[in-house]
Amino acid sequence: MQHRLTKAQARRIAVRAQMLEAPRPTELLDVVQRLTLLQIDPTAAVAPNADLVAWSRLGAAHRPEHLKQALEQDRTLFELDALVRPMVHAGLYLADAADWPSREKQRAWLRDNDRFRRDILDLLGSSGPSSSREIPDTCAVPWASTGWTNNRNVTQMLEFLMMRGEVAIAGRVGRERLWDLADRVYPRDLEIPSVEEAARRRNELRLAALGIARSKRRVVPKEPTHVVEAGESAVVEGVKGDWRVDPAYLGDDFDGRTALLSPFDRLVHDRVRTLELFDFEYTLEMYKPAAQRRWGYYALPILHEDRLVGKVDAASDRKASVLRVNTIHEDVRFTRAMNESVQAELEDLASWLGLTAVEST
Repeated sequence: MQHRLTKAQARRIAVRAQMLEAPRPTELLDVVQRLTLLQIDPTAAVAPNADLVAWSRLGAAHRPEHLKQALEQDRTLFELDALVRPMVHAGLYLADAADWPSREKQRAWLRDNDRFRRDILDLLGSSGPSSSREIPDTCAVPWASTGWTNNRNVTQMLEFLMMRGEVAIAGRVGRERLWDLADRVYPRDLEIPSVEEAARRRNELRLAALGIARSKRRVVPKEPTHVVEAGESAVVEGVKGDWRVDPAYLGDDFDGRTALLSPFDRLVHDRVRTLELFDFEYTLEMYKPAAQRRWGYYALPILHEDRLVGKVDAASDRKASVLRVNTIHEDVRFTRAMNESVQAELEDLASWLGLTAVEST
């Protein structure tokens, strides 16, 4: 069966899958299990991305300390490659760890530095969670790169060992990661499926998180947006090509709301899909010179019901205790109800951040 969908139906499937309907969900773990991930990013012009994505779903019920507790105490979540995931999915992302890395340059560096690798494992085994600064650099061959990782040997080895499933991130002090042996972080009875089964299940989970996606898509940083043969075939009116849809979201019931989204939110992370389904153009402009920005350093996409209708150029001013709103860009003309809903979200965001007011500049 091939489903024939209008753009409106496709958008509602995507919004519903991302838990951006009304009423809001109530539990952080439920949100991360559905979304499959929260991306960690050092930029916090408004709030750290992982917390901002959670707030967009949970509202004031989400507190940053809930995320920290789930990661470091309850161990219901874990961090891998700058992505927070549910611990129940850990085996799916460690299934191919034994074959990592695939590139010969990385394999050769690991072989040349096997003594260095064992030094780190021995130190963590005896000392427990440690930051990279607490681990001596005993490498035989420095890591060579034209980028910022050049000669950052301890950090590079730790990240390699993380991807190989030998070490794991046990927690953070501020932004600094604490590393430990993997079997102290992951459950001892963790089930590791075959590489093929893990890939199949990851595709199913990804489609459940996206609702509708291309079978194959260009690479998007950190997480693919294609789902291979998961779900069922679909075509979308006015959009060329085939899609895959999760049939669980094909119902007609839809109760939309207004939400402010992180630039890294999975609803908008695939910019091509966002343009195809939502007719919404968006680029993260923090890396552009100020004079070349159309929407702002860290503009928040605005979701209203099943449409992306604009962007908010805003930033948290902690010293003044205000959420500064530089501009609200309207991609469509806002109705009074839309204006009121956006303002209410901005006030809720300021309150959640512990700021005393929203100030327009």
